[in-house]
Amino acid sequence: MSASRPVSRHAVVFVLVTVFLDMVGFGIIIPVLPELIGQVGHVDLAQAAAIGGAMYAAFSLAQFAFGPFVGNLSDRFGRRPLLLIAIGGLGLDFLFHALAPSIFWLFVGRVIAGVCGSSWIIANAAIADVTPPEGRARAFGLMGAAFGVGFVLGPAIGGLLGEFGPRVPFYVAAAISGLNLIYGWFVLPETLPVEKRRPFRLARANPFGTFRVFRSYGQVLPLVGVLALFFFASSIYPAIWAFWGMAKFGWSPAMVGLSLAAFGIVTALFQGGLTGPAVRAFGEGRTAMIGLVSAVIAATGYGLAGGLTAVVILFFIHGPEGFVHPMLTAMMSRIVPDDAQGELQGGLSSVTNLAMLAGTIFYTQVFGLFMSDGAPFRSPDVAFFVASAMLAAVLALFVMTWRHPKAEAA
Repeated sequence: MSASRPVSRHAVVFVLVTVFLDMVGFGIIIPVLPELIGQVGHVDLAQAAAIGGAMYAAFSLAQFAFGPFVGNLSDRFGRRPLLLIAIGGLGLDFLFHALAPSIFWLFVGRVIAGVCGSSWIIANAAIADVTPPEGRARAFGLMGAAFGVGFVLGPAIGGLLGEFGPRVPFYVAAAISGLNLIYGWFVLPETLPVEKRRPFRLARANPFGTFRVFRSYGQVLPLVGVLALFFFASSIYPAIWAFWGMAKFGWSPAMVGLSLAAFGIVTALFQGGLTGPAVRAFGEGRTAMIGLVSAVIAATGYGLAGGLTAVVILFFIHGPEGFVHPMLTAMMSRIVPDDAQGELQGGLSSVTNLAMLAGTIFYTQVFGLFMSDGAPFRSPDVAFFVASAMLAAVLALFVMTWRHPKAEAA
């Protein structure tokens, strides 16, 4: 056991650093991407927004298609080589954006980013390798916290760097990925022993093959359904938050950014500081339920909010929603054998990316419909009430799934 502890510690620290730096890298480019699209494509802001949406779709579909493939490769060859390749690929994506002479090359970069977004998949699998089942919920919570802090810092850094030109943040993001790759080359240990690896099978390494494999793991499939519906319902925030804040409260872009940063900090505090105590006090299932209840209340509250003060209060009510993803992931990782953790994480990546893509399209359409001149009544809040109803349905489905005897035993 003494030999395994340093491996576990180095692996967990590196994984957390990787997730944090990847999110900083992604966040750095957010403030300048519209300007870069306009500059490269010679289009106005409205056209740039449409192109940006298509680029997001390309990214999500690439993750959907390649997530299970990369996850299965990591079950065969180990986590270390695949994680280092993914980090290097993200750096390559940022360089594609920094040097892109046309919109086509921006799309190429987004596809590369989607494929190499597998760093999150492999990071989750590595955490499962070195963490006992009873500690995975807390570890996945720390992953979420690293994600949240990176999300807070990245856009702030990107906004400052963007003053020097829209391509500068991409060069910096590429440099961050390069430094992380060098760090990982010397520090990251392999977390999956050779005796726990399994042969690679192409039939299991595609999204649809993964769905078939889910069925062989008993209670995984119902929990996957809960997770997919949760991501669909909660995708309202990336889909319309900025538009909603501007339409309802007259927020400026800076105010939108500050609100996202504030919520990112609250989420990081809940996931990083309270996940472990919550699991010890309530268990994984009840903690997930608390998160879903808070999600329903928060979505309803945003629709009813009358000003900034109410929104800030709702951030703290909303914070426990950050428990849901790590709890469901930890519950499923308990059910799946050690040699299929990469396959599980790859499959979950495909499911959640597809759900978020569909949800983003759905909520933008709902928001646009009820803000249009032909709407039965004009309101920026309808989408939040729809999200609240959907999250309530997710909560009910989870209760039915979690109360199943097999789920309890897991």
